[in-house]
Amino acid sequence: MKSTSKSLFILVVLLCMCSCKKEQTHEVITVSEELKIKKLNEHSYIHISYLNTESFGKVSCNGMIIIDNNEALIFDTPTNDSVSGALINWIQKNLKCEVKGVVATHFHGDCLGGLDEFHRKKIPSYASNETIRLAKAQNNPIPQNGFDTHLELKVGKRKVFNTFHGEGHTADNVISYFPDEKVLFGGCLIKSKGAKKGNLEDANIKEWSTTVSKIKEKYPDVKIVIPGHGAYGKQELLDYTISLFKAE
Repeated sequence: MKSTSKSLFILVVLLCMCSCKKEQTHEVITVSEELKIKKLNEHSYIHISYLNTESFGKVSCNGMIIIDNNEALIFDTPTNDSVSGALINWIQKNLKCEVKGVVATHFHGDCLGGLDEFHRKKIPSYASNETIRLAKAQNNPIPQNGFDTHLELKVGKRKVFNTFHGEGHTADNVISYFPDEKVLFGGCLIKSKGAKKGNLEDANIKEWSTTVSKIKEKYPDVKIVIPGHGAYGKQELLDYTISLFKAE
């Protein structure tokens, strides 16, 4: 009898371990060499494309997808039109969702390099008015619909909040927050754990830590933080970014 009880206990423990392991493993889908999709949970995904740079070599670039009721919103485009087309097609075919819009979180090419493909497919684009101004100045693709500091968008029955909290990586960097699953897309304002400071060409280094501190205070319950490049994590990414740019 004792032997049976012990065997049952071991079986329960093993099942629990397997269940926990499964919950912590997020599915990665390779669409092509230039596009990968990472499923986070029922409504949230990361799309990953690649940018060839002179200073940093081939860099992986993150964006976010939120879906609900056969609708999708995309946050930051892939790095070019071809990969943007592949992403849109994958969402339509595999997630059975209509792409209702795309948000550019700042004016650099790793955020809106594939924007023209969205426009060709009649998908509306959104960005801060400052992003639109800077994109025009740089002759980058130009988002269609502007906002000053805050924009609320709906996907299905769910809301996503897009907000400018201050300067950092650029003067226009906004973050996107999906409260239903407590997912924060920080874009290039947020660094992955262990990352270096990266491209500072348009940065406000003095304000960077202060801006991220405001975000940390605003969203104390955030569970998933997605940086512009590198691995996603939890609130430790906010702490790491604050520390990286904190004035000594």
